[in-house]
Amino acid sequence: MSLWLCLRFEQLPLECLQHDPHQAVAVLAQQRVLRASDSALQAGIQPGMGTATCRALAPELRLLERDPAAEQRTLQQLCCWAYGISPTLHSFREDCLLLEVGSCLSLHQGLTALLDNVRRGLSSRGYTACQGLAPTPRAAWLLSFSDEDCSPASDRAALQRQLAPLPLDLLDDFPRQVNALRRAGLHHLGDLLNLPPAALARRCGKEFSHFLAQVLGDADDRQADFQPPATFSDQYWFGYEVRANSELVPAIQLLLKTLCRFLRNTQLQTGEIRWQLIGIDSKVRDLLVRSTHSHSDWQDWYRLTAIRLEQLQMETPVEGLGLHCDQLRSGELPSLDLFSPGNQREPMGSLLDRLRNRLGLQAIHRVGCRDEHVPEDALWRGCDEPPVWDPGPLGHCAQRPFWLMDQPKPLRQNGARLFWQGRLELRYGPERIEDNWWHQPVSRDYYIAEGRSGEFYWIFRDRRARSWFIHGVFA
Repeated sequence: MSLWLCLRFEQLPLECLQHDPHQAVAVLAQQRVLRASDSALQAGIQPGMGTATCRALAPELRLLERDPAAEQRTLQQLCCWAYGISPTLHSFREDCLLLEVGSCLSLHQGLTALLDNVRRGLSSRGYTACQGLAPTPRAAWLLSFSDEDCSPASDRAALQRQLAPLPLDLLDDFPRQVNALRRAGLHHLGDLLNLPPAALARRCGKEFSHFLAQVLGDADDRQADFQPPATFSDQYWFGYEVRANSELVPAIQLLLKTLCRFLRNTQLQTGEIRWQLIGIDSKVRDLLVRSTHSHSDWQDWYRLTAIRLEQLQMETPVEGLGLHCDQLRSGELPSLDLFSPGNQREPMGSLLDRLRNRLGLQAIHRVGCRDEHVPEDALWRGCDEPPVWDPGPLGHCAQRPFWLMDQPKPLRQNGARLFWQGRLELRYGPERIEDNWWHQPVSRDYYIAEGRSGEFYWIFRDRRARSWFIHGVFA
């Protein structure tokens, strides 16, 4: 059975504009109050009041002009968020979203869990919505004006009972017909729905009759479904001045979760995101974060963003944070070991990402390995190719040091004891490496040794020269 959820954002003209939530604020349309904050309502401000009356009642009241463009941008962002709840949705009028949720109840483990997810999602974004549930989208919209918390109607008769108490004034698309019906003594939808459809069509016209048929499900009400945009853009307004980087963290996490939920829902990935820090002086500062590979993991993006934040010096307090992503591509699943998923480690490309975001985009050119057994010959010395990670044969070896010296260095030996900045104790080994028999033969037994302070070194015994060398240092 089809089930529609209407989310009507009655306070959208106010909530889409950045303001201090504790300040008395009113939004004006044609010099009249359209919406007012709770603080303004407590001060006596009411919708429809003029500016002079408002200033007389509340001298500290902040008056803002309505911004229809900001409302539509906000509604578009809410569509991207709601796409993670249901793929079948569209905006309605200037302040509503209509979602078909009947087909995805199993995914959300029931209607109650779905509605809880909706409430939490809206609350975290700072929006409030009136809700209506019905078998048809227009009936769901009408029921969003109901004061009663009704369960979804199971049949036509139950739907008519739920709609009956609603006033005819809600049908504001048909003012002439509503005025005529009111003069005839009809004031509620229940009075209207009891009339014979043929007689109602002759009195009020086919368009009005067709609207009622759509409400009751007797006529199709097909609308174009929302299509996700080719780019992502979202903003978070704090409502106060942010002066410390740590205060940005909750908003950063919220925006990244929203982005990655959008990417997963649309089966897209990205390798670059752009933060915008919006100062109280309206100046915008960009912060670019890049990854060597495209993905949709918000935790990876958060770690890279945190590295960039360490280098950020706030010149002016920030009141808003924007997240933009213009480079989206089709998603690809990572290659995993089917037989040992528990042994999966962090991809080495993540190390490259952290280094490039900490040291600069041009500081790291390429990290990779060559098909060589001798360790010093297996590393790339330098390359002007694009920065990609090629794990090579050493990428799967757990006993390789983080820091490998350009050339092995001799160890001091006193009898059976080895010294490097203190005495060394062998902890693991040997691992034999033999190669280059056709050119310059190499035969080594590698060990992991522990220093006096607990540090670990990669050392080897040259079996041909009968000498010991240090070759690397473990992190």
